Amino acid sequence: QVQLVESGGGLVQAGGSLSLSCAASVRTFSDYASAWFRQAPGKERELIAAMSWRGGTTTGTSSLNGRFTIARDTNKKALFLQMNNLRPEDTAVYYCAARVDDSTYPAPGRYDYWGQGTQVTVSS
Repeated sequence: QVQLVESGGGLVQAGGSLSLSCAASVRTFSDYASAWFRQAPGKERELIAAMSWRGGTTTGTSSLNGRFTIARDTNKKALFLQMNNLRPEDTAVYYCAARVDDSTYPAPGRYDYWGQGTQVTVSS
């Protein structure tokens, strides 16, 4: 069983930055592709970016315009999301996810494991 625990969310002013982390309790993190999603109130869960253990990246919504960067540390079994120039519309619950192989997909249903989510609120 895989457990994912996100941290680093909070309240930030527009234009600010936040760094999210996701700690994975797995034997070998490189067996999994991993991803960050977000879900705003009343909206569907959407992919921010996914990364395979080979380092390939699949990016999600084009509106992010390079403001968000995904990274992972396989040795530390961790996934990271650096978020810069945050906007009020980035307010959402941010989730870490993983799937048992090295393929990345934009659809949430393709992922096998999820963290509990961390709230990010951007004030104007």
